[in-house]
Amino acid sequence: MGPEHVAHGMRTSYGLPYVTPDLVVAWERGVAAPGNPELTALAGVLWCSPGELLGRPRTLREHRIARGVAPEDVARAVGMDLRGYLRTEESDEWRGTERQSAALARVLRLDLPDFVAVTGREARLAELLRSAVTTRWQAYVRPVLKVAPVDREVLEAVLQALHQDYQGHMAATLSWGGGSSGASASGRDFLDRIVENFWTAVEDRDTQGP
Repeated sequence: MGPEHVAHGMRTSYGLPYVTPDLVVAWERGVAAPGNPELTALAGVLWCSPGELLGRPRTLREHRIARGVAPEDVARAVGMDLRGYLRTEESDEWRGTERQSAALARVLRLDLPDFVAVTGREARLAELLRSAVTTRWQAYVRPVLKVAPVDREVLEAVLQALHQDYQGHMAATLSWGGGSSGASASGRDFLDRIVENFWTAVEDRDTQGP
């Protein structure tokens, strides 16, 4: 199907007269993003689910669409009025209580990394992890637990391992003759990927078991 066929189907079958082939092309190129009605219509025309069009969901709205849950159902589950919940999706800022956050994770079946990301805690987690690996990791166990509630024993083992990896990586870089600038660049790369490294280490620990 070309863009003109998709646009025609969305106009005639879903009552969206403003959808043009150029708009469809803009969606394909990532220049623009379809809203809720457009995404539903686009999925209908292409005979797929809205979630299949999103790839890996990243925002609260994308997770909801990928799970096929109506905004009304999410709002009801977390104890918010619909308008307030939709404002949360539009702003991409979650300000719910701990109880509401737990309900959100249940209704959208969010795993812990996605939960931390969609509730706006990832930046804080990255900040804490960078401090943990560059200073004394023991001091950051409780702060990290508040942001990412993993098992405490798993967290302690992961923080210690990340700290050792970072320090060892820095020492190895210096020993290879990279100098301080080489060590600095290598260290920055490690710290830039600290959240990714953290979740990978947590998953590895969970897989290994006690």
